[in-house]
Amino acid sequence: MIRFERHTLANGLRVIVHRDEGTPMATTNILYDAGSRDEDPGATGFAHLFEHLMFEGTPRIPVFDVPVMMSGGENNAFTNNDITNYYITLPANNMETAFWLESDRMRGLDLQEERLSNQKSVVTEEFRQRYLNQPYGDMMLLLRPLAYSVHPYRWPAIGMDISHIERADSASARYFYDRFYTPSNAILSIAGNVDPDKVFAQAEKWFGAIPSGVPVDRKLPAEPEQAERRDLTVSRPVPSAHLIMAFHTGARNSRDFYILDLLTDILAGCDSARFPSILVRKKELFSDADFYLSGEADPGLVIFSGRLRDGVDIIKAEEAVSEQLDRLTAGHVTSEELDKARNRYESHRLMSYMSAANKAFNLSYHEVLGDASGINTETEQYMSVTREEIADASQRTFRPQNSSVIYYLPGKR
Repeated sequence: MIRFERHTLANGLRVIVHRDEGTPMATTNILYDAGSRDEDPGATGFAHLFEHLMFEGTPRIPVFDVPVMMSGGENNAFTNNDITNYYITLPANNMETAFWLESDRMRGLDLQEERLSNQKSVVTEEFRQRYLNQPYGDMMLLLRPLAYSVHPYRWPAIGMDISHIERADSASARYFYDRFYTPSNAILSIAGNVDPDKVFAQAEKWFGAIPSGVPVDRKLPAEPEQAERRDLTVSRPVPSAHLIMAFHTGARNSRDFYILDLLTDILAGCDSARFPSILVRKKELFSDADFYLSGEADPGLVIFSGRLRDGVDIIKAEEAVSEQLDRLTAGHVTSEELDKARNRYESHRLMSYMSAANKAFNLSYHEVLGDASGINTETEQYMSVTREEIADASQRTFRPQNSSVIYYLPGKR
């Protein structure tokens, strides 16, 4: 049980505090309810760009990292399709430094053209290195628009096209900042050796005067149910073929998420799981084979990703994957496999929550999903999954007409 207290400031900032006396440290985590799904289709990549811009400093604090290091701390951030998350971990008695820094960049980020240009260069170079010039790097750039037709999950967090970031200017950056980087669109969570009442008082001191901003009215187009299989074959200068198979599934809060999360563990969660055992070692079709949930807040994907061994026919490789998925729909999951997956989940959760940073983030994340107390009910969701539910979810999910398949073949582009 992760115990916590919460308080909401008048400007809408939600503050969540977990007191952990077993550590001298504290993590201040601030989650903005803004990810790549909130971008305009003609100007994608802004959420990720802001992940970088938020470290560029303000007129009052021109170099963000220096006060963090002087306080004995470390900080980082990440962006995905749904959120942008920032955290600072430092000695608990220096926690107010984190509040000073986070409140300052929430209200006064420097978005002059020179600083914007610096980070545009960083982000576009990351786009080139990780997605355009890296072997297999563009697979998600290909898969998402194949699997999604209208929902903004049809582009990854890096953006749809590098030109969108290249065209960004101070006016468009200011619009995104003013719309999403506001107290009413943020969750501040703190985990560590702190007094909740003092934290609430300091939150009021540093964040209370910031205007709440206009509430985000998110009206995203719902992805229609897929009615037929979608295929794409591409050639790239890579050493071996790669097979991608994606199937639409439920939202992060849906029952199917927990069922399929355990199922992906049964299939690919460890070296003795089915895909490594059967597809990699026994049948020698793949050199590696993974199966995972994309994990978005809105209905997402469950994805098979496997690199083929030399000389293997990719059609036969796909048939072998489908054969294993068909076994699931027929109810061929053993009690031992399910117990093993449950035990791995519970072990991972216990190890993860030894970290104050993980607890701080997960409190924020469950709050943005609907309620921070979800951090304490997830275990019950996983532990109550049955073999019958796995068979039912498999039948509804792993249908040919619900699939998007990419044959990624070696050759000239």
